Amino acid sequence: MTVQPIRLFGDPVLRTPADPVVDFDVELRKLITDLTDTMREQNGAGLAAPQLGVGLRVFAFDVDDVVGHLVNPVLEFPDEEEQDGPEGCLSIPGLYFDTRRRQNVIAKGFNGYGDPMQIVGTGLMARCVQHETDHLDGVLFLDRLDQAGRKAAMKAIRAAEWYDPGAPPTVKVNPHTSPFGLGR
Repeated sequence: MTVQPIRLFGDPVLRTPADPVVDFDVELRKLITDLTDTMREQNGAGLAAPQLGVGLRVFAFDVDDVVGHLVNPVLEFPDEEEQDGPEGCLSIPGLYFDTRRRQNVIAKGFNGYGDPMQIVGTGLMARCVQHETDHLDGVLFLDRLDQAGRKAAMKAIRAAEWYDPGAPPTVKVNPHTSPFGLGR
């Protein structure tokens, strides 16, 4: 088992867009193993490389007994259907907030050997794929909350025992979310 420490909210790596993977080598496959082992140890549904401090576009997932990974994901949305429900993050432990996401997604990318692959997800799988791809873009699920949700989230984060006031966090404003939380 290769469980690694997870970077917490406030760490700049979580706000830095990750670089595309160009070398599909043994180091990448070790990273995928580390992601998978760490995610499973923490009972997470997904974990992106930046959460381990690695700025590469790769994430692992474990949703509804489907365990896998995706490298260099590109998302497509087959329709406009949305879902709204509780979402959390291993980098923001113990906190969950209702977050609007697309209900259906098609994620195209590669496996650890560079072979093309595709994930067609709905519901929780779609939420997970969108959440982890956001991590690769330096976006946290808090950025997708409406103004009241972000305010409540920041209050909860400041009250969390893991929060470090010496490294104050920032929350980006999502230009696609109205102040009323109606989403795109």
